[in-house]
Amino acid sequence: MSEPNRVSKSITRPVGGTEYSWCRAIAGGTGIAVIALLLSRTPKLENLQNTLDKLQIYHPTLRSTFRFDASTSSFSLVTSADSRVEIQPFDSASTAQIIGDSDDPRAEPHRIILEHELNKNTWIDPHRWSNSECGVFFVSLYDLSDGEGRILTFRLNTGACDRTSAVTLLREFMRETTTTVAEDGCCDGHVEVEAGLGKAIEEMIPSGKGDKPFWARGIDVLGYSLNAFRFSNLSFVDAEDSNRRSQVVRMKLERDQTLKLVAGCKARGIKLWAAVAAAGMISAYSSKNLLENQGEKYAVVTLSDCRPILEPPLTPNDFGFYHSGILHTHDITGEEKLWDLAKRCYDSFTSAKNSNKHFTDMSDLNFLMCKAIENPNLTPSSSLRTALISIFEDPVTDEYPEQALASAGVKDYIGCASIHGVGPSIAVFDSLRDGKLDCSFVYPSPLHSREQMDELIQHVKAILLEGSVSSF
Repeated sequence: MSEPNRVSKSITRPVGGTEYSWCRAIAGGTGIAVIALLLSRTPKLENLQNTLDKLQIYHPTLRSTFRFDASTSSFSLVTSADSRVEIQPFDSASTAQIIGDSDDPRAEPHRIILEHELNKNTWIDPHRWSNSECGVFFVSLYDLSDGEGRILTFRLNTGACDRTSAVTLLREFMRETTTTVAEDGCCDGHVEVEAGLGKAIEEMIPSGKGDKPFWARGIDVLGYSLNAFRFSNLSFVDAEDSNRRSQVVRMKLERDQTLKLVAGCKARGIKLWAAVAAAGMISAYSSKNLLENQGEKYAVVTLSDCRPILEPPLTPNDFGFYHSGILHTHDITGEEKLWDLAKRCYDSFTSAKNSNKHFTDMSDLNFLMCKAIENPNLTPSSSLRTALISIFEDPVTDEYPEQALASAGVKDYIGCASIHGVGPSIAVFDSLRDGKLDCSFVYPSPLHSREQMDELIQHVKAILLEGSVSSF
């Protein structure tokens, strides 16, 4: 494999405010990002390692570590020229044991392994990190008992690799894998070069866009704090058990169903996320069997990729965490219709974004997240739930139809991140694959049960399909 020379020096910088919040959150179980690929053939380990080496060379973030300074309780990002991810193998007996121990052993095997990886927290206690450092990128390969399939997983620290970074990693890995297969081990696929360890998002906010008077910031923090006690939540199944895990429910629509849903959104001048969030709120309200017209206030966090609007602008090839969230609330009485609520949801978010709330409120939300971690009793039933739903402004649009996946030796894949520390009750990771909507809904267990979430998401799907039919 032809590869550029590695630089001889390391790069170190202190983390920014948002990255610091993720370092705090991931210790409790929120922010472990995982991609699980179900492979149709056994990869050559040498080729696989070569591909990973190449991706780490071109993306310095993937060979970075978080360094913890116990004396100041501070974190830094360190990129080393010598760092190399090693593939951790699991034989078929170990994989079978993991699948057998699942509470849903008949599910898709890669979804079970995905959940297993979501709950492998390498970053749980910075005080115990080897040499006070911990990497941001881990790779495992699981053998299935049938002797034919494999599951490859990438596990990432969200503080260094957000969803856009993970998607870029996946796409470049697929491109490299396809090239390797076609050329029998010669990895000459095109990979964009990342300039180096990027700046923190706070340093790249356009001048004047993130400004807020000190008194206004104090009022907003107080307002967020007081409103949090008024937010309604999905009913808790077990709030006493603090030993939580992230679990996943998957929802898919057919191509014609997706086409109608997307067309309904376009006809109303809204984005897909608003329809999914609205269906989630309607389903959550319905699941509680409340008295007629009894009101609930639900909080939604919509995450935007800020790369194109930073100074200077970034591209998806720039790894790091460059998303920002806007929290908006909605009063629900049970009378809402999908499209009316979706429009209200979208307009609320858009108004806040046009007012630069994704920049001006960034530090406020980071502060409150850290305060919730320190004081769980500030959240309902000490659940650490800060919203009902989190969702991305734009879905991932898959570049690989089924035929392209097959040529890369991939049957299917799922990607999402853990939320069993601080976070929402439901985190939505949506993608459009070959024209079909494919969503992974992540939730904390046993705070919420799989049965509860299965019913909730089935209702979400029914609401979306019914709305799509009545869209025209």
